[in-house]
Amino acid sequence: MFREESTQYSQYEVGRMQKRIARLKTLALKYKRAEVTQNMLLEISNLAAQVNSPEEFYSEIHRSLNLLLHADNFFVALLNTDTNILEIPFFLDEKDTHPYESYPKEALSETLVSGITGYVLRTGEYLLCDESKFNELIESKQIVSRGAPSHHWLGVPIKVNNSVAGVLVVQSYSSNINFTEMDIELMNFVSHQISGVMERLQHQEQLEQAIVQRTKELSVAYEKLKQEVFERRRAERLQQSLFEIADLATSNIDSKVFYSELHRVISHLIPANNCYIALLDKQLSHINFPFYVSQASSCLPDSRKVCDGLTEYVIKTRKPLLLHNSELEALIDSGEIYSKTPELNCTKDIYQWIGIPLFIHGQVRGALTIYSISISQSYQEKDLELLTFVSQHIATAIEQKLSAETLKNSYEQLEEKVVERTQALAILNQDLENEIAQRRKIELQLVHDANHDTLTGLPNRAMFMERLSQAVKHIRRHGLDRFALLFIDLDRFKLINDTLGHLEGDRFLMETSSRLKLCIRDNDTLGRIGGDEFVILLDSINGTDDAEEVAERVLTELSRPYKLANQHFISGASIGIAFSHNHKSDTSESLLRDADAAMYQAKTNGKGCYVIYDDKSHKLLNQDVKLELELQNALSNHELLLSYLPIQNLRSETTMALEPRLYWNHPRLGKIKQAHLNNIAEHCGLTTELDIYLLQRLNSDYQALQKHSLSLLPLHINISGKHLKHKHAVRQLKNALKQSRFKAEQLWLFFDEQGFILDTDNHINAFEILTSLNVNLGLMAYGSAHSALSSLTFLPLQGLKLDPSYANQLESKQHIKLLKAHFLTAQALELTVFVDGIGTTQQSEALQEIGFTLGQGQALGKVLRLTTISDLFCA
Repeated sequence: MFREESTQYSQYEVGRMQKRIARLKTLALKYKRAEVTQNMLLEISNLAAQVNSPEEFYSEIHRSLNLLLHADNFFVALLNTDTNILEIPFFLDEKDTHPYESYPKEALSETLVSGITGYVLRTGEYLLCDESKFNELIESKQIVSRGAPSHHWLGVPIKVNNSVAGVLVVQSYSSNINFTEMDIELMNFVSHQISGVMERLQHQEQLEQAIVQRTKELSVAYEKLKQEVFERRRAERLQQSLFEIADLATSNIDSKVFYSELHRVISHLIPANNCYIALLDKQLSHINFPFYVSQASSCLPDSRKVCDGLTEYVIKTRKPLLLHNSELEALIDSGEIYSKTPELNCTKDIYQWIGIPLFIHGQVRGALTIYSISISQSYQEKDLELLTFVSQHIATAIEQKLSAETLKNSYEQLEEKVVERTQALAILNQDLENEIAQRRKIELQLVHDANHDTLTGLPNRAMFMERLSQAVKHIRRHGLDRFALLFIDLDRFKLINDTLGHLEGDRFLMETSSRLKLCIRDNDTLGRIGGDEFVILLDSINGTDDAEEVAERVLTELSRPYKLANQHFISGASIGIAFSHNHKSDTSESLLRDADAAMYQAKTNGKGCYVIYDDKSHKLLNQDVKLELELQNALSNHELLLSYLPIQNLRSETTMALEPRLYWNHPRLGKIKQAHLNNIAEHCGLTTELDIYLLQRLNSDYQALQKHSLSLLPLHINISGKHLKHKHAVRQLKNALKQSRFKAEQLWLFFDEQGFILDTDNHINAFEILTSLNVNLGLMAYGSAHSALSSLTFLPLQGLKLDPSYANQLESKQHIKLLKAHFLTAQALELTVFVDGIGTTQQSEALQEIGFTLGQGQALGKVLRLTTISDLFCA
């Protein structure tokens, strides 16, 4: 019984041992496969890092895969990124032949894309496909059946830079061969290695292309550099040769050595084994050869008469020649050369010949010639150009050499005269030194005059603006510093000039500058920028009180009486003050403008005071700018109208002429008269446009004047002198007069006398142009500028209109004498005289006693407007 139990137990144990042995064999097989797999993956990784071509890599991949899975049917499909065509770099199959044998690349790509390979390429995911899965994809029309049917198909995408670049495929045709998850992981690893190889090879290919491109660029750059080096060396040789030729020209060597050295210099630039220089004598009748070298002969040719040789041909043509043997023969055959002296013909052995004419003392006085007797020594056009360029310097050197020889002969004669002239030169030298000293003194005075006012010696506008600009720059760099600008306009200066004359006016300005100097410090700047306008730059002030204190001192000093023409005269000033603010927008011009605006506000406030520039002053300035813009619009819209001031006979009080004056019914400011319009136009540069508008408005009023029987009266038109300063302005005025509806004889053009004396030449030229139109010309405000009486003799004038100040000062005996002088002068010159500004009957009677018969003013009729005229009859 025990033996039976023992036997049964042993069989149970044996069964357990057999199962354990089977499991151990299975584990051993797995470990062995894992070891083989690990070795294969390491081998593939090493291969991916070392392989140099994709074909070699794919072949090794297939060999390694066969160790772990059935890979007899294996291929790689890659997408070409340049052509977007699917290519097969490696293919191995038991049934199908290589696709390239059946399809071209484009057709093969379309076939693969439509099949199961294209499905993996589109989805970017691996696909393990059996027959049922394959049929399912076909039925859903996601793929088209391509190639022989397989039992199992495994495709893994190859991704490069996160994009699907191809597909790695293995397939089996036997039902005994199935692919597992381990095979999928293995294929994924292989595809990853392939993508790494593709990236590395792609980078390597790009690097190689970049190297090739860079090599080409470096090659081109090297060739350019070689050419530049060649040209530079050639230029250096040429420059060195020119230096040597220049040295030869000034060297003290004999002629033989001189010409030999010239030949040496030429040989450095161009082969010159056969070379000679030919020169004509002074009479141009003979030709000699100061230098001659030849491979065929060592004898120097003798001097001979000028004939029809090849050298003479170059001299006659006056241009460089490069002639081949055939061209020389053609010249000989045509009789151009050697027809009269065939014995001089030695050209039969010459292969090429270069002849360059030499210009000496401005004439062709010779020729430089080189030639070759062998075809191995060939000249080109660039050699001709080079030799032509060098020949100019050679001719200069020869010219200097010949001149030096001539100079040497005359030098001895010159030395004899040197002694005689030395004493005379010593005297002249002393005079010259005195003249130089005087000239330096004059130059210093000119520099001073250019920057200073000639009357007062103060800095003029240009110099003052320069210092003001420097002060502005200083403030920008040193923000804590401050300065002030005082703009001073003298009161009653015009009255002084009109009553006492310009001489006393100059004394008044000089006295004023002396008083102003007493009011400022040494580091301040006082300048005169206009007739009666002074400016003070107060540098480095502590506050506004400093400027106000100076302004008070100025007002006090200028309010003291002046002694002019043996009588006391009280003046005064209006002062505008502007301060620096360290604004980036501040400039010397803007600060001067601000001070000027404040000064005008001081005049408005009653003169004899000062005003500090502020926003209110700026607002007034803006109002002026606005008014200027409104005037421009008014001119464009024809809003200005005309009134007519009668010019009457003082005895009969009949109207002899009319003076048209513009006025403007401003919607905000009311009526603006001609004088105010002139001021506005002066500020905004519309003076000439205002005058042209007046002439055009006269044409518009013609019918109305004709209706009231006024169209035949003479018209006195006051014209700005700016029309006479430029040709364009004169032409504009001339065209406007030609378009006038009034007869030219009716028009009297009166120009301001003061403007005339400031620019006499332009006025004279313009007067000649206007005279050709048959209009009458005259000067208005005559006597205010005290122009020379002689100026009336060379001007084509027909009339004078005296300044209104004369009518207002008839109580002065001196003025009555001056009026009589003007009257007699006008009579002598046959000029018609008109008196302006007659305000009372007494003034009219006094003027009649002197002899005046024509005038205008408040006492001689009211201003006429065409809308209010009823009847007016001419004398």
